[in-house]
Amino acid sequence: MLASGEDVNLFVMDTEVYSNTGGQSSKSTPTGAVAKFAYDGKNTRKKDLGLMAVTYGNVYVAQIAMGADLNQTIKAIVDAESYPGPSLVIAYCPCISHGIKTGMASSLHEEKKAVDAGYWHLFRYDPRRGEAGENPFMLDSKEPFASYQDFLNGEIRYSQLKNTFPDKADTLFEMAEKQAQTRYKTYKRMSENP
Repeated sequence: MLASGEDVNLFVMDTEVYSNTGGQSSKSTPTGAVAKFAYDGKNTRKKDLGLMAVTYGNVYVAQIAMGADLNQTIKAIVDAESYPGPSLVIAYCPCISHGIKTGMASSLHEEKKAVDAGYWHLFRYDPRRGEAGENPFMLDSKEPFASYQDFLNGEIRYSQLKNTFPDKADTLFEMAEKQAQTRYKTYKRMSENP
């Protein structure tokens, strides 16, 4: 659909697992997360769907988390709707499979914690800005300031690994944090260098 160039709007609710079939590990599952078929933690990095879509150059792409920044969420959805071509909005959506220790009622707060820790990043890529001579990539996240490891420890899908495979958990969690830092640096570089 994105490659078609047609005026289509796609909205992805990223739960980081196959939620509709019982929480199996997927390409969207991050390193170190426990899910069905990854009982000892996923060993590979999460696919960056947003960055993949940006490579088309003519697709409006946004990554959002409503609990982290409501204004950025609304702006991204309005921009995607008004864009005269393919658009993709990817929303961070905690689900029951995450095992949020404070409960699903605090999922919006969990989204904010994910962004503050640099687990999830907010950005918008608008090709119209490029046509106007501006940088089309806008990084809306601030530099992460909260503890990445504390964020992971707040969800059972991570803390469970620490309980059952502590040595592997330490290795995978460190790898996951480095991957998140690399993603942020890539996004920051893109936002500074059109």
